[in-house]
This record gives sequence, structure tokens and C-alpha cells, in this order.
Amino acid sequence: MRLRQVALVARDLEAVVGDCCAVLGLEVAFRDPEIAMFGLRNALMPIGDTFLEVVSPVREDATAARFLQRRGGDGGYMVIVQTDDLDAARRRLSALGVRVVFEVAFDDVATLHLHPRDVGGAILSLDVARPPESWRWAGPVWRDHVRTEVSAVIAGVELQAADPGALAARWSAILERPSRESGAGACVIPLDDGVIRFVRAEDERGDGVAGLDVRLHDRARAFASAHARGLATTADTITLGGVRVRLC
Repeated sequence: MRLRQVALVARDLEAVVGDCCAVLGLEVAFRDPEIAMFGLRNALMPIGDTFLEVVSPVREDATAARFLQRRGGDGGYMVIVQTDDLDAARRRLSALGVRVVFEVAFDDVATLHLHPRDVGGAILSLDVARPPESWRWAGPVWRDHVRTEVSAVIAGVELQAADPGALAARWSAILERPSRESGAGACVIPLDDGVIRFVRAEDERGDGVAGLDVRLHDRARAFASAHARGLATTADTITLGGVRVRLC
């Protein structure tokens, strides 16, 4: 079980995509016309064999539009965890009372989107890919758009919550992966290659995806690009699309 894709939601799709590409050295691999069914448009960028997606609502009644209003602007939206057994996941979800709000299956991929009210913090999707290294959601030629000069892989995602321990326990039960305390009230769920962290909310935006970890090859170039674009930074983070991207 591994973290495979994280989606951000933005009012201005191209502005956020431009920042992500410039700072992290990425290239857009695919824009999926099928997500118009959700009232969205998107751009998807590979980071190694993991993926950063930015979505933007095109209808005021879209879930993403309500999300932007509720959380006061751009931010993290969806976490996709790749697993190898959706049948076991279905049984677990049923026992936990977690509703599936969308599902689809193809020969090479299947997905379950879980109701955010039953999960907490984000839309969580459980996906199976066949073969495991493939990823239909990134389009047919995503490997041609992998750029590794700056960024290597998404290594983690961070969710903030008023009660991070309770949110971690819920995600732990859904994923059937143990969580552990990591200090200062925070918790972490280790995955096969990466982590999901749960921290106490320090702003008024409420529970949600607050950060990403990205392993880098060229930290200096990332910070230089961020400073040139006027983006907020700390010693080890750059704010992109309303989330703190921790460079590791």
C-alpha cells in the first residue's frame, strides 16, 4: 500500500499549475476530459511514478467549488492510496460504515472514492492498478513527461485536524495500517513508501490536507524558483496551491 497521487483544488488552475511546474521542475502529462462529469477540469503532473494533480471547478454546484468556499481558498483536496486488494477494502469499509461515493473499474485500474464525511480530512480514494507500476489516470504517455532534475517523488501527505489522533485512528482503520504518535500530539501512518501525517490545525481553515513531502534532487533550484515567483517559504517549505510543500 503506497501513496500514489495527491490532488489540490484551485480557483485559478493555470496559475497553480504554473507554480508547481516551475518550482518542482514538473511537466503536465495529461488533462482528463472525463472529470467534467464532476464539474472539474484538471492538470496532472508526474513526480517520478507518483502524481500531483490540480483540479478547478467549472460549475458553482461542484463539490470542489463548495470545498473552496468552506476552506477559504486553494488547498489539498484528495489523497489516492494504491492497494492490491479492493475486495478486502470493500469488506473493511462496509464493517466501518464508510460509504463509497464513486467507483469505476477498467481492465488496468479500479477505484473507490470514499465519502469525506465518513473518512474525515479529505476525499480518500483506494485504487488498484494492473500492472502496479501503471497509472491510467495520468494518461497514455505520462512516462514521457517525467522530469527528475528537481523532484524525485511524493514521499508524504500531511492532514491537519482539531483532533489529529482521532483522525489518524479513522484513517488507520480504513487503511488497515497502524498509526503511531510522533510527538506534539501528531500521529503518523507509515505506508510502503511514504507516510501520512496528522497534525494539529494551527489556522482557521479546519480539517484538511495541509502539506506534502517531496523528495528533491535540486533543493536550491526549487527555492530559487519559489523566490522568483513570490511564493511563501520557510527554511524547508514552499507554499504551492494553498499547501505547504516540505522539501526533503
